[in-house]
Amino acid sequence: MFRKLVALLFVGAMCGAAQQAAIRMEGGVFRVTGWQAAAEPRDGWSSVFAVYAGEGDIPPVLGHYSVENGLLTFRPRFVLASGLHVRAVFHVPGQAAIEKIFDLPKAAALVSSTHVEHVYPSTGVLPANQLKFYLCFSAPMAQGEVWRHVRLLREDGSPVEVPFLEQELWDRENRRVTLLLDPGRIKRGLASLAEAGPALEVGKHYTLVIDRDWPDSRGAPLAEEFRKPFRVVEADRKPPQVTDWHITAPSAGVEAPLVIDFPKPLDYALLQHMLQVAGPGGPVAGAVAVDREETQWRFTPNQPWVAGQYRLVVETALEDLAGNHIGRPFDVDTFDKVTRTVTSPTVEAPFQIGVRGGVR
Repeated sequence: MFRKLVALLFVGAMCGAAQQAAIRMEGGVFRVTGWQAAAEPRDGWSSVFAVYAGEGDIPPVLGHYSVENGLLTFRPRFVLASGLHVRAVFHVPGQAAIEKIFDLPKAAALVSSTHVEHVYPSTGVLPANQLKFYLCFSAPMAQGEVWRHVRLLREDGSPVEVPFLEQELWDRENRRVTLLLDPGRIKRGLASLAEAGPALEVGKHYTLVIDRDWPDSRGAPLAEEFRKPFRVVEADRKPPQVTDWHITAPSAGVEAPLVIDFPKPLDYALLQHMLQVAGPGGPVAGAVAVDREETQWRFTPNQPWVAGQYRLVVETALEDLAGNHIGRPFDVDTFDKVTRTVTSPTVEAPFQIGVRGGVR
């Protein structure tokens, strides 16, 4: 009953002041004026006030809502690029929505300073069933631009047609985007593989190209084009096994890193958070570094190591370059013999920190 009353009061407040409501923008911040904000609706402020940057059917801009001095206020998460066509919409229950268009002025030529910091995997030799690429930038990038500025070229310069799933998977800061190669052109027995063929062919050379004119969040193009050449080898259908890893443990009393060497590269992003170290006193806090083309994981503790028994705790969702999980292949052919599949969420590898360190 109380929730219904709040909703009725909210609708009443909206309708009562709808004729005076207006939208204004100052310094990249959007506010609804002429209407006194009351209780937040059940579906959140985004259900009544949204900002869209760009043309066509696009999702609303991400950001933070607040009520400041009685005004409903929206602050975009990222600075809107110059030259954008911006549409702000305030929905009034039972009435037509109030809409305001803002065409942001084009700024003077911006200095191109953003660049591609790295593309993962780092190695130049990839399996034919490679699953993903991570593109890492030095500053936030504009969304909605990936498929206009990323190409996969064959050795003769011809493009591979639609090699990726065309969905944008960004991190929180818009500095890393994940490109997924179409699994339908990787997994055996699927119609898309039979019809379009594999995106990557064994023995062939390719180049992943990132165009210079991809704008960053300010609207400035990249400082330079980026190219990642690589060669394709046989598909990798063998799941990684923790028992194949080599653990080099440091000595007690120092802050030297624990080093884990893998026989093949693993997924760069997942290596950042899917391995944990547990010691005599519980989880060990520290910093992670991934090295040697994602074949080495280094963990440096915040405090010197204490002698005792430790465990490396590994989430089995950790993947190699082909998407094979710990103890579980990404792609199983009906004629392949599957001897063992790991289904538990984690596996552990014990090691010891002693006076002179240790190796497993």
